[in-house]
Amino acid sequence: MSDFWSWFIIAIVVTNLLGCAALLLWNNQISAEEAAKETTGHSFDGIQERNAPLPRWWLFLFIGTLIFSAVYLVLYPGFGKFDGILGWTSDNQYQKEVAVMEKSTGPLFQQYAQMPIEELVQYPEALGVGGRLFANNCAICHGSDARGAKGYPNLTDNDWLYGGQPDQIVTSITKGRKAAMPPMAAAIGNTDEAVRDMALYVQSLSRPDLAKDSQKAAAIERAKPKFAMCAACHSQDGTGNIMMGAPNLTDTTWLYGPRLEDIEYTIRHGRSGNMPAHENQLSEERIHVIAAYVYSLSQNTESVQ
Repeated sequence: MSDFWSWFIIAIVVTNLLGCAALLLWNNQISAEEAAKETTGHSFDGIQERNAPLPRWWLFLFIGTLIFSAVYLVLYPGFGKFDGILGWTSDNQYQKEVAVMEKSTGPLFQQYAQMPIEELVQYPEALGVGGRLFANNCAICHGSDARGAKGYPNLTDNDWLYGGQPDQIVTSITKGRKAAMPPMAAAIGNTDEAVRDMALYVQSLSRPDLAKDSQKAAAIERAKPKFAMCAACHSQDGTGNIMMGAPNLTDTTWLYGPRLEDIEYTIRHGRSGNMPAHENQLSEERIHVIAAYVYSLSQNTESVQ
């Protein structure tokens, strides 16, 4: 937080406390003439408002609230960058709670870490732990059911951009992944027809029936030689390359949608994906358990959400 906002917060807090104190003091002092009046002169539906002083216990309650607020702000963070006399911060409290949790759960995760992932998936208790870790760290992108969404891979099938073996999954979680599909419109002709032809060709790799239409068949043939520019990543037969995260174009799994318009957009504008690294947020033991859970989703193994 900048110094400006720090002092801005301090000014608001102090102004509110002083304003409440002044308002309380002002309303507590009235002249003898005003005090002698039995009513305030206000009438509501024929009911007169009596000119009675504020009960003392109520007054002391207000005063106590102001004193409590001032003491609280001195002891705890409240005046901008000032952390308070006690030095308490929410971050320090969080770190203490994490340390307590690590101490209590550490032995369990160390036990799981000694087991290969292929073996760990046979234990429902371990998958239950992995499922909860997945929900806290991965579900925001891949969904609570791990089936993903547009631009976010489905983890329950057998289609893997970077490989679905345990060590590959661990690497993806630990180091993250960054994918980049460059715009290819200029390379294939930079015309609407050229882009549409290539989109049809890519679509035909998983849908051979498109070639039954004579017009589409002609477009596919026009684009076929140009696909050589894409083969460096997707391979000549379109089956992809897990070393580069290039998807397999011959199956029916589409990360950004199977429609012709979706494929055209990808060709014109490219795509970029970013799977963040979790090595700074999660220990190796926890990543090991999450990887086991993710691995189990695509296997014939009972998993626990």
